[in-house]
Amino acid sequence: MTERQHPDVAEAIHGELRLHDPAVQLSRPLAEALFDPEFTEVGASGRRWTYEEMLAALPELHGGEDGPPIVAEAFAGTVLAAGLVHLTYETVIDGRRARRSSLWRRDTAGTLRLYYHQGTPVPDGTPQP
Repeated sequence: MTERQHPDVAEAIHGELRLHDPAVQLSRPLAEALFDPEFTEVGASGRRWTYEEMLAALPELHGGEDGPPIVAEAFAGTVLAAGLVHLTYETVIDGRRARRSSLWRRDTAGTLRLYYHQGTPVPDGTPQP
């Protein structure tokens, strides 16, 4: 975290990175703690995911425990309003790049949780950020 980074942005980045951890992906209780119950996603594949669909698929989504690592970089974040953070970043999964956008919102208990996520494939040959 840089000195100028808002603490809510740092918390959202930490949450994103936790969701990339196979230990979290394999544990429904750990994953549930990070997803907002109203979560939706439009994945890099174009598929739309709901909260329940994502939690059910997460353990095997990227090949499970033995799948390729998710490399995330170039995080940028903005606090849009109190308790609402927008993140952008890029991932590389098994050689495929995607640009990602997430909205994290604070629930009534004070926990920042992933409310919306979208991934967009990066065409081959596009320069890195």
